[in-house]
Amino acid sequence: MNDLLLVKIGGGIIDDPGRLAAFLQDFSRLQGSRMLVHGGGKIATDIGDRLGLKSKYIDGRRVTDDETLQLVVMVYGGLINKDIVARLQAAGCNAIGLTGADGNVIAADRRPVKEVDYGHVGDVISAGVHTGLLQLLLGQGLVPVLAPLTHDGKGGMLNTNADTIAQEVARALADIYAVRLVYCFEKKGVLHDPEDGASVIREIRMQDFERLKAEGTIHSGMIPKLDNAFSAIRAGVKEVIIGQAEDLHGLISGQAGTKIL
Repeated sequence: MNDLLLVKIGGGIIDDPGRLAAFLQDFSRLQGSRMLVHGGGKIATDIGDRLGLKSKYIDGRRVTDDETLQLVVMVYGGLINKDIVARLQAAGCNAIGLTGADGNVIAADRRPVKEVDYGHVGDVISAGVHTGLLQLLLGQGLVPVLAPLTHDGKGGMLNTNADTIAQEVARALADIYAVRLVYCFEKKGVLHDPEDGASVIREIRMQDFERLKAEGTIHSGMIPKLDNAFSAIRAGVKEVIIGQAEDLHGLISGQAGTKIL
């Protein structure tokens, strides 16, 4: 079984041109089969503000109404995705940018309305990842770069969480490759103390996760990130690492970040 490295970069890296440029240089130097999933950052919000389109959030999550969907498709699938692909090409990495609609690579259902209607937000369907296409691209030496957008198979695009896309793609490919999933974001890993950037928890097992949640050490946005990580591990993903984008090589070599077991 061949190795596959799947790296997800968060919005905070996307928002910082210097950090993004440094990360893409590091990523381009990696060898072997690899893929990149990127978040959206605040660029869509900033552009929306300039266009007079105010972003709406509920519990910290973007509400994707009709106008906002047009905005995020343009920004995530166009501006951000193609900027990353062009930078990787310039660094000698033969990347190809994709939304979920391209080649039917990721299909999703619109999230059902319960207490909140988040609008055009997608949840990846069972067997929704087109592993054959990704395997074909990887076999040609291409590096897929996935935007946080899926499609519903009925002509509609859907805004989809990038962490979830990374986890779903990793799970789907785990039967074909020995997948290592790396979540890169602003901090050095999962921290014992959010105010102490050096207080990295080096390993977390499921029983540790439940205890750390109960203690309040792990909370807010880190909970769904770790839920995704454990879901990937249970589905056969070889390894999940969470850490800082600047430590990419250390994360891959096991010298940095938090390892999910």
